Amino acid sequence: MPNKGFTLIEILIVIGIMAILATAIILAINPPRQFAQARNTQRWSNVNNILDAIYQNAIENRGIFTCAAGTLPSSATPMKVGVGGYDICACLVPTFLGSMPFDPSASGAAYTDCNTYDTGYTVMQNATSSRVTIAAPTAEIGAVISVTR
Repeated sequence: MPNKGFTLIEILIVIGIMAILATAIILAINPPRQFAQARNTQRWSNVNNILDAIYQNAIENRGIFTCAAGTLPSSATPMKVGVGGYDICACLVPTFLGSMPFDPSASGAAYTDCNTYDTGYTVMQNATSSRVTIAAPTAEIGAVISVTR
């Protein structure tokens, strides 16, 4: 009566083939690139939400953005609390935004409340055209994330 079943060599060959296929699939999917694209999608959403909130503020104030921090800067300035930043949070949260959006992977970007935050994004208003630009300087995989209205 012959033995039925697989030999050790057959099992090892099948495991080797499965490992090669799994490696090829993982490399084809490229998880780091997929995660970077997901973070960029979040950045697009965030900069649009911030810009929408700025315009809602202006609409409620007869077309002029009103903020205790003063007029919007004319050069790209980080939206954060502290030196070198434009403190926009109290002008938008909670009336126009539930919380301040922040970059998903920028160093130091976080939101606790309007006294402790760094969005990781920049804001500027063109002095000539009055158009407002929100940008994500830490966009990944070569993307340029900037919204102007």
